[in-house]
Amino acid sequence: MDWKEILSDGYGRILEQLSHSLKGLTREDLNWQPKHDCNSMGWLAWHLTRQQDAQISDLTGEEQIWVAEKWHAKFNRPADPDDSGFGHTPDQVAAFESPDVKTIIGYQRAVLERSRKYFSKLTKNDLDRELNEPWFKPLPTVGVRLISILGDSLMHAGQVAYVRGLRQGKGWQKY
Repeated sequence: MDWKEILSDGYGRILEQLSHSLKGLTREDLNWQPKHDCNSMGWLAWHLTRQQDAQISDLTGEEQIWVAEKWHAKFNRPADPDDSGFGHTPDQVAAFESPDVKTIIGYQRAVLERSRKYFSKLTKNDLDRELNEPWFKPLPTVGVRLISILGDSLMHAGQVAYVRGLRQGKGWQKY
């Protein structure tokens, strides 16, 4: 297995985990919060996909799928490319109205496809390219960013599973 296949497999696990954790949930389930200042499953799934879309689009220099393919409309949100959940207050998270599971998974699948196309075009030299982000020391590379996106996405996918366990108990994993 080469590094492109490893990246593709790792990012594919985000979709696998989300699909498993969200299967059979209602919109009421998706919007449920353990407490007012906690994230809902729908918000977490949306946010992890938004951050992946935004960051991969930044690396490719392409418009975010959120805007280009009008996923924002399917989520009943503005076409704002900066609307990714970073910095959301508890009130903004509580106000988030999740669409159905099919829409969430559809967006994640579209973002995964774009990510995989990007991986297939990368070279080893591309992975070592430093990003112009002087607020980080040392400067991150494309390779470091790709692993950071993957780690953050998998962490949030795990949080979705955890919140589902809080909502439904241990038995949900039998789905």
